[in-house]
Amino acid sequence: MTTNEITGLVIDAGLEIHRGLGPGLLESVYDAILGFELARRGLAYERQVPVPVLWKGLLIKESFRADFVVEGKVLVELKSVEKCLPVHKKQVLTYLRATGLHLGLLMNFGEAYFKGGVERIICGELED
Repeated sequence: MTTNEITGLVIDAGLEIHRGLGPGLLESVYDAILGFELARRGLAYERQVPVPVLWKGLLIKESFRADFVVEGKVLVELKSVEKCLPVHKKQVLTYLRATGLHLGLLMNFGEAYFKGGVERIICGELED
């Protein structure tokens, strides 16, 4: 499955959730339901994936946790805030560099319209 196909299915799942529940719930609620919807769509995913950071020989085993890694190709970071800030995009870029992945989705369930709360973020060259 290509990264475009994966992101299409992930965004479709997010849209269905947003239409059904609307904005304003805690991020943890959207997180749990997105996992359910990804599985329903036949996507393999890992949730709350610990990502190590190596700094000059110092290994920090769990510097952060990625919300989802889908099909081993797409990192998904969830938010439930009124508006995403530039720091949220930078966060996803940092996560992509640390994981070696090239494509991330920043999905904000706090937006009034889901379309305005989804951003596709690329770091490096996509392989497909």
